[in-house]
Amino acid sequence: MITLRRSAERGHADHGWLDSFHSFSFADYHDPEHMGFGNLRVINEDRVAPGSGFGTHGHRDMEIISYVLDGALGHEDSIGNGAVIQPGDVQRMSAGSGIRHSEFNHAADKTTHFLQIWIEPTVLGIAPGYEQKSVSAERKRGVLARVAAPASHAEANEGVVTLNADASMYVGLINGAERAELALDPRRLAYVHVARGALSVNDRPLQAGDAAKLDGESRLVLAHGQDAEVIVFDLAR
Repeated sequence: MITLRRSAERGHADHGWLDSFHSFSFADYHDPEHMGFGNLRVINEDRVAPGSGFGTHGHRDMEIISYVLDGALGHEDSIGNGAVIQPGDVQRMSAGSGIRHSEFNHAADKTTHFLQIWIEPTVLGIAPGYEQKSVSAERKRGVLARVAAPASHAEANEGVVTLNADASMYVGLINGAERAELALDPRRLAYVHVARGALSVNDRPLQAGDAAKLDGESRLVLAHGQDAEVIVFDLAR
């Protein structure tokens, strides 16, 4: 079964400095029909105005992934990490027993466009942690490259961050005649989010901001891309 979730159906909040679309219930947006999907709890598409950002705030017991599409995002946290997330970088922050952090767009004239993703952890109360990897466009071109995976299954390469969660994340760049396929376990769930451009998901056309929820499917086929960047999650129920 495949269920589509169109971009315009998402929650939306415009705070001036932050323009945010919520795929699932978040903050003041509450929709009991969209509280998450499997252990995927949040996908926020955020645009942060120049010279603005999220002040220091706390999280607990959540695996948080940031994926920058345009611009850059500065990060500082209470366990001593300071970094700048660039387009193509995958940042994983395990909130665990508690972490405080801030995120800021330091540019004077460029908006930062990024996805903030929350996945429910397998084990609660772990020590907080941080990891950041860069994934080249070449590695994602015409395929689905795994960029995040459970620690027990993570590939030994520089482009995969480890998760304290029963989930994997893939990213692909699909254009023209390019076609990417992924075998799915029908006992699990899969979620496809089109970050930009357009493409078809198992012959169903999707545009930027659209998503597809797959339940009981054995194969995912992405094709007919129009400068598409797509994110796919393999999820526990």
